[in-house]
Amino acid sequence: MYDIFADLHIHIGRTKNNKPIKITAARSLNFENIAKECVERKGINIAGIIDCASPYVIEDIEEFLNNGEAYEIKDGGIIYKDKLCIILGSEIETSESRYDGKKGCAHNLCYFPHLQDIKAFSKEMSNHISNITLSSQRADISAYELIDIVEKYNGILVPAHAFTPHKSFYGNCTDRLENIFKEKFSKIYAIELGLSSDTHLADQISELENVTFLTNSDAHSLPKIAREYNKIQIEDISFKELVKVLRNQDGRKIICNYGLDPKLGKYHRTYCEVCKKTIEGKAPVIKCDVCDSRNITMGVFDRIEQIKDKKSSKSPQFRPDYIYQIPLTFIPGLGNKTIERLIDTFGTEMNILHKVHLDDIEAVVGEKTAKLIISAREGKLKLDAGGGGVYGKVCNE
Repeated sequence: MYDIFADLHIHIGRTKNNKPIKITAARSLNFENIAKECVERKGINIAGIIDCASPYVIEDIEEFLNNGEAYEIKDGGIIYKDKLCIILGSEIETSESRYDGKKGCAHNLCYFPHLQDIKAFSKEMSNHISNITLSSQRADISAYELIDIVEKYNGILVPAHAFTPHKSFYGNCTDRLENIFKEKFSKIYAIELGLSSDTHLADQISELENVTFLTNSDAHSLPKIAREYNKIQIEDISFKELVKVLRNQDGRKIICNYGLDPKLGKYHRTYCEVCKKTIEGKAPVIKCDVCDSRNITMGVFDRIEQIKDKKSSKSPQFRPDYIYQIPLTFIPGLGNKTIERLIDTFGTEMNILHKVHLDDIEAVVGEKTAKLIISAREGKLKLDAGGGGVYGKVCNE
C-alpha cells in the first residue's frame, strides 16, 4: 500500500483541434494538456476527466493512445508516463422532481474503467441528450434511471458538488438522497462535497454517515486542477483500486480530504440578488436582512443548516481529516510568474503547499509572500465568505 493524490473532477474546454466541449472552460484544457499538467506541475496520480463521453473527446483519447503517449490497463484506467492514471468520466445533468413539486436538475459524476465502456455509454446517452458532444448536458432521465445505465457499462455514479444551489441534489432537488435513489441508495458509495462545503457541514446529515466524501477541483482551467483533492491509500493506480477506495474496502481508503475553506467557495453563504451582497447573518438565511427580499441564492452553509437532522457534526470513526487548503492562486501577491518560479524551483504545487520549508520558499519569493504561503498551510489567514457565484477572498492583512 502507498499514498497518492487524486482529483476526480476535471473538465475539458476544447479538443486538441479546438472543438468546444465545456463552453465555460479554458481552451487549453484538453485531454493531453490535463495529463501533462497533472504529472509535470501538480503531482496528481489519479485524475478523473469528466467530459470523456463526448465523441470529440473520444477521438482525442484514441489518438493519445495510438501515439504511444499512454496505455490502458486491465484493471481500468489509462496510464500516462507510469505516474498518472486517468479515469474516464462523464458529468450528466439529470431531471429531477424537487421537494417543492417543481422540476429541478442535478449533476452526476459517472466513472468507467475502459474506453470501450464509456464509448458504449456515450452511444446510449445520445438517446437521452440533445447534444452529446458538449459537457454536462441535461438528460431526459432521472438519476434513479441513470444509475442503471452507468452500471450496465461497468461504471459507478457519484453525486457532484452535492450542496451547491443550482445544479445539485441537496442544493436544488431534495432534503435526502434516499428520496431520489430509493432502494438504489445503497449503491451511492461517495458524494462530492463541492467547494463551498466541508466534512463538518456534511456530517450533520445522518444518511451520509456511511458515505465516502470526495474533495475535487471541478477545474475549468489548468491552474485550477488540484485546488481540492484527495490523499488516498491504494495498492496501485487503477479504476479497480479507486472503486475500493470509494467503498472503503480491503484497506483502501481516503486518508485526507484537502479542500478549500468553505468560505472561499462561490456559494458558501446566501446572496441577495437585489442588493448584490452576501448575507452573513444567523443561518439559515432565507431573506435579505437589508431589503427583506426573498430573491436570493441560498448558500450551502444555510441550506445544510435548513436540512440537517443531527445536533452535532461529529464524524463517523472511518472519516478522514479534512485539511483546509488555500491554493497558490488564492494567495494575495502570488501572480502567474511567481507561481511559475516556485514550481520551477520545487517541482509541483503539492510540494510547495505541503512540504517545502519556509526558508526555502523565502529564498525564491521573499519573506512576506513566503510567510503568507506558510500561514495558508497552517490555516491562519483571514477569509471573507463567498456567495452568489463570487469566490470568497483571502484578506491581505
